[in-house]
Amino acid sequence: MELRHLRYFVAVAEELSFTRAAERLHIGQPPLSQQIQALEAEVGAQLLERSKRWVRLTEAGKLFLADARRVLALSEQAMATARRAQRGEAGELRVGFTFSTPFTPLFAQVIRSYRQAYPGVALTLHEMATMHQLAALEARELDLGFVRTVSGPVPESIKLTELRQDPLLLVLPSDSPLARKKKVAVKDLEGLPFVMYPKDAGTGIYPQIFRLCRAAGFTPQVAMEAGEASTIIGLIAAGIGVSVLPSSFDRIHMDGVTYRPLADPAATTSLLLAQRADASSPLVSAFVALARSASNIS
Repeated sequence: MELRHLRYFVAVAEELSFTRAAERLHIGQPPLSQQIQALEAEVGAQLLERSKRWVRLTEAGKLFLADARRVLALSEQAMATARRAQRGEAGELRVGFTFSTPFTPLFAQVIRSYRQAYPGVALTLHEMATMHQLAALEARELDLGFVRTVSGPVPESIKLTELRQDPLLLVLPSDSPLARKKKVAVKDLEGLPFVMYPKDAGTGIYPQIFRLCRAAGFTPQVAMEAGEASTIIGLIAAGIGVSVLPSSFDRIHMDGVTYRPLADPAATTSLLLAQRADASSPLVSAFVALARSASNIS
């Protein structure tokens, strides 16, 4: 049974005239009569009673008409949904973000603007470390990801777009002598205990701290590890050590903690938008275009 057969039947049922239905459908009356007969044969029930002067629906025809209208309405809805998806206006978009991303105003701006522009898209957000996001993108478990500077080679299947750069800040106890400086050189951190994310947390900041310290001639001494930035900052307030975090975390205010910029030019981190290089989804393209516009990227 084809949708056109249902349309033919609905036209005849509504017009109660093969002549008027044929005119409405822009087909000849004999072919229309043949199609209705074929439909009745396929259904296995008489749907219409006919005479030379009138056409009437049978009881089976009345019930069939209601279902036929529902099927046609659903087919129209399906086509409309597909067209909206093709325009990037419907479907599901899975976006990852790092722990520091929500503290960046750009993230809130992009998410809010996207939800307003594309209310028909189911936008799901997943908090994940940078390296875990890249793995999820490769596994097609994410469509996009807000990630931080990646240490080491990036898989060829992943495309990165830099949205902004943020300085790295030294997080230290307020009573530390280094807190009296306006800027602190990484070299000044030699011998101090560090509070850091675990090595296997998949964050971009862990290897970056080691790279900065080694460039300054020493290896950081890890006194304690913690999986959340707020926990790291709390441990620093308790005097456990110091740490280096993206500047977006300076919005976490805690007694006993001071933030200071690092003097080293390499002490910066990028916020990047990661996607699969072969991504062709209109959903992805629309989100990337909005993020680039918010970042003033031409």
